[in-house]
Amino acid sequence: MKKNFVKATALALAVSMMLTGCGGKDNGEAAKGKTTIRFATWDNAEDLDYQQELVDRFNESQEEIVVKLEAYGSEYDTKISAGMGSGDTPDVLYMWDYPTYQEALEPLDSYIEAEGEEFKADFYEALWPYNSIGDAVYGMPVGFTTHALFYNKDIFAEAGIAEPTDDWTWEDLKAAAQTITEKTGIKGFAFQMKPDPYDAEMYAWSNGGAFVAEDGTLAGNLNSDKTVEAFAMLQQMEKDGYAAATEGNGTDEFRGGKAAMYIYGAWSIASFDKDGLNYGIVTIPSFNGSGKDSVSILSSSGLSIAVDSKNKKAAWEFIKYWTSEECNKDRIGYELPARKSVVEAENLMEEPKNAPFYTMLEQSAGYTPASFIVDNWSALSETLSLSFERIFNPSTLEDTKTVMDEAVN
Repeated sequence: MKKNFVKATALALAVSMMLTGCGGKDNGEAAKGKTTIRFATWDNAEDLDYQQELVDRFNESQEEIVVKLEAYGSEYDTKISAGMGSGDTPDVLYMWDYPTYQEALEPLDSYIEAEGEEFKADFYEALWPYNSIGDAVYGMPVGFTTHALFYNKDIFAEAGIAEPTDDWTWEDLKAAAQTITEKTGIKGFAFQMKPDPYDAEMYAWSNGGAFVAEDGTLAGNLNSDKTVEAFAMLQQMEKDGYAAATEGNGTDEFRGGKAAMYIYGAWSIASFDKDGLNYGIVTIPSFNGSGKDSVSILSSSGLSIAVDSKNKKAAWEFIKYWTSEECNKDRIGYELPARKSVVEAENLMEEPKNAPFYTMLEQSAGYTPASFIVDNWSALSETLSLSFERIFNPSTLEDTKTVMDEAVN
């Protein structure tokens, strides 16, 4: 009986696979003649429920296309890589690591051009380098966050000094941090002792430096005076005793009232609001003498089409829906909209907790992270991570210029 049951089950499965295709339709949809699109997401829990609602809305509006959401959660990269290796990649997939997956993704330039100039122009310019490799676009921007300066209003009031503003320089921040430390015993500023090199590049950019040139050259960039100066400043604040180099990203210290200021993305807003923390957000301070506004790294997500998808036209129709003004509006509170028209229509620049991130987005146009330029980013990232630890670890505090010179060599 058991053997017969197994054989029968296997036969049924084989017939089902022949009818539906390896990544395609179930029998119900096949009967309706609809094209099935597999959509892979890295979200889970409440976020996944909300995404399913948007998928259902799309499906209800369609006569020819049906989308099936596949939630991979924390195993996203593993499952995507496995699918790409076996030729079973979902048609549409969330993406951020374009350098790693580029060869398995469909260039989208022809699709975008067919929509007209106004279509692409409605997405913030700074988002395109984060969804492209070279001159080719591989992902449509969905959501993002830049970084901004968070500050604790109660600590500033206790120290008796004015709160930060969008026109602050690092000299202003250093002066405030010193006063706060002296008057309250609380560290004025917190930053990562071992920052993610991807994030840390924004400090070099803001001071007129960079980790690499456009051709990937390290020498004269990673160890340039401008780049070295930016990180030497942070180290000096630590040496002077009014900044703390933390094991984490600074959120715990800020949230616990142990640091008055830190720089981070919009991810922490929900938890701060839940805590009832009395805080404010402004743009990242600029460097005196740099002659330019501060710049932020972006954490950006996009939607891509698998190069081996058999349903690329239908996949593009779904991507247009997912990145539409309608869906951008629906995801407010879940992510920062990527379309200018939505930001304007919803008056997001008038909201103090949103405006700094959009100002930083506009100031950060034209910058491409080193991770999108150099071929051996993983190795360079590991080197830089260790270099920053040597510079900022309280037990070492090595000379910034010496460490950066060694990283180049």
